[in-house]
Amino acid sequence: MHELAMVRSIYDVIMEKINEYDVNRVILVKLVIGELTGVEDTTMKSCFEVYVQATPVEGAKLVIQRVPAKVRCRVCGNEYQTKIPFSDCAVCGNKSITIISGKELYIDSLEVE
Repeated sequence: MHELAMVRSIYDVIMEKINEYDVNRVILVKLVIGELTGVEDTTMKSCFEVYVQATPVEGAKLVIQRVPAKVRCRVCGNEYQTKIPFSDCAVCGNKSITIISGKELYIDSLEVE
């Protein structure tokens, strides 16, 4: 369950911002998560709820925006979305690709009071 380790890191960043900007309470946390991270939304939300109990983040809504996996063929330059990052290029059949998106994991925004 690597989601718990991610929640710890996310919480640390949130707490830094709370202290930096003298925030009383966090209402909403928006995360951007790529499809290739292996993060399961339900597990992430459950870990988040438990981890932030009795903190200024308790009760905050966690919103997850998914980024699809997109790759570029190194041979022909074709860009395409895929569920399997090492799939054959539909244009030339090559397996040599560069991942363009899908590995993201960051806090996009916080709503606070």
